Amino acid sequence: MLSTLNAAALIGIDAIKVTVETNVTGGLPSFTVVGLPDNAIRESRERILTAIRNSGFTIPPKKITVNLAPADIKKEGTAFDLPIAIGLLGSLQLITLQFEDLLIMGELALDGSVRRINGALPVAIMAGKEQIKRLIVPLSNAPEAAVAVSASHTCIEVYGVETLNETIALINGNTQHIPVTVNIAELFTTEEEYPVDFCDIKGQGAAKKALEIAAAGGHNVIMIGPPGSGKTMLAKGLPSILPPLSFEESFETTKIYSVANLLEKERPLMVIRPFRNPHHTTSNVALIGGGTTAKPGEVSLAHNGILFLDELPEFSRNALEVLRQPLEDREVTVSRISVTTRYPAGFMLIAAMNPSPAGALKDSDGNLSAPPKQIQRYLAKISGPLLDRIDIHIDVPKVENTDLFSTSASETSKTIRLRVISARQIQQKRFADLASPKIYTNAQMSTKLIKKFCKLDKQSSQKLMDAMNNMNLSARAHDRILKVSRTIADLDCSEHIAMKHLIQGIQYRNLDRDFWSF
Repeated sequence: MLSTLNAAALIGIDAIKVTVETNVTGGLPSFTVVGLPDNAIRESRERILTAIRNSGFTIPPKKITVNLAPADIKKEGTAFDLPIAIGLLGSLQLITLQFEDLLIMGELALDGSVRRINGALPVAIMAGKEQIKRLIVPLSNAPEAAVAVSASHTCIEVYGVETLNETIALINGNTQHIPVTVNIAELFTTEEEYPVDFCDIKGQGAAKKALEIAAAGGHNVIMIGPPGSGKTMLAKGLPSILPPLSFEESFETTKIYSVANLLEKERPLMVIRPFRNPHHTTSNVALIGGGTTAKPGEVSLAHNGILFLDELPEFSRNALEVLRQPLEDREVTVSRISVTTRYPAGFMLIAAMNPSPAGALKDSDGNLSAPPKQIQRYLAKISGPLLDRIDIHIDVPKVENTDLFSTSASETSKTIRLRVISARQIQQKRFADLASPKIYTNAQMSTKLIKKFCKLDKQSSQKLMDAMNNMNLSARAHDRILKVSRTIADLDCSEHIAMKHLIQGIQYRNLDRDFWSF
C-alpha cells in the first residue's frame, strides 16, 4: 500500500517541500530509500525499524520502498526519520491515514523518542507558503517554528512531540495536544548583558570615538597597537554600544542559527547581535561556509553582528582573501557541482593586529623590535585589496600609567549607545524610501547612493582630491572615506558633510599612507 506525506529539505538557509512516498508490497524483505539521500538518511533504516518495534508495533517482512521527491535534489540529515516512520506505519495500516495538509520532521532515537533537528524556522516559513495546516516537529524545536508562524501571521498549528507514539496519537486525534505559540514582543524584552562596558576601558579616547563612529554606520575596523593596549577589550565592548536588533534583522539572523542548530532552547529568536571570535587557525571552509555537508561559516553566523579577528596576520592568507567577497557583497556564494548555496554575511569586521611580529614596533630604547624585512613580511600578510575594504584604521597606543591608575569616571556604553541609535535613526529615515535591497546603515551604500547622499562642496571636493593624490588612495578607499564622513556628520546631526567631517574621515586611513616609518 502507498502512503504520502510532507516533509522538508534544507538548501542553504531556506527549505523546500519534500514528498515522502512510502510503498509496502510483498516480496523479499528489504528497506530501500531513493531520491538522492545522503548517508545519514541511508542509515535511518535501522533507527526507524528499531524505534517502531520499541514503540510497540510489529513490522512484517515486506518489501519497503521510500521515495523522497523531488528526486533530483539531494536530501541531507536525520530529520526524515519521523516522516518515514509515520509513512511506513500508514502503509502498513497500523495508523490512520490522515496526512493531508500535514508536515512532519524529526530524528528518531532507538527507544522511539524524537530528537531536535536543524532548520525548524525555515521549515515553518516554507510550510506557510505551501499552505500547510499542521506542522509536527520535536518539542524542543516547536517554539522556534512558532516564531515563524507568528511573524508571518499564517494559520499553521505547530505541535511539539517527544515520542513516536505521541506523534501517532496526535495524527489519529487521540490526544488533547495544544498548538505551541510564542509572544515575539515578550522575547524582545530580554535584558541584554555585555561582558565589557566602555567605562571599564582605561584611556583610549580616540579609539573609543572611532568605534562609536563604526557602530553608528556599521563600518569595518582594523586596530593596530602593541600587546596589552586594549584592542581585544575594545572589540568585546563594541556590542554594548550597538543598537538593538530590529525584528527583520533578528529574523534573518535566527534563520542562520536555526540551520546551524545553534539556537538556545530557551531563546527561539536571536534578540542580541552575534559576536563571533574565531581562532586564527580557523580554516577557509569554517570561516566562509560550505563543506561536504553545507553549513554556514563564521561570516554568516556573524550576520547583523560582529566578526572579530584577533591577531589578523596570523590567519592564513587564503582565509583572509576569502573575506573579500562577503565584505563587498554582504553574502557568500558557495558553489558545488550539484548545487550553489548563498548565505547572508552582512557583518561588521573588527580586526586587531600588532605592528610587529615581536609585538610592539619598538622596544623601550626606541629600537625596532624586529628586523625591518621581517616586519614588512608580517604586515604584507594583509593584502591591499582587503585593507581597501576596511573603512576605519585605528592606531591603539600603549595605555599611559596616568590613565591606568585614574579613578575618574569614563563615559558608559549606555550613553554612547544613545548617540549611536540617534545616528542610526537618521540613516533609517534616509533609506526608508529605497526599494530592494534593504539598507540599514551608511556602510551598505552603493556607489549610486554615495553620489546621492554624500555630496561635497567645492572646497571639500578639492581636499579629498588632494588626499587621494598624496596618499595614493584607490577608488574604493575614496568611497569608504565618504561613507565614514557621512556617519560622522550623522553623529553631529548635520544634514551635509562639512570639511571637519571629511578631514576626520580621511584621518581614519592610516594604512593607506606611509604609516610605518622605520
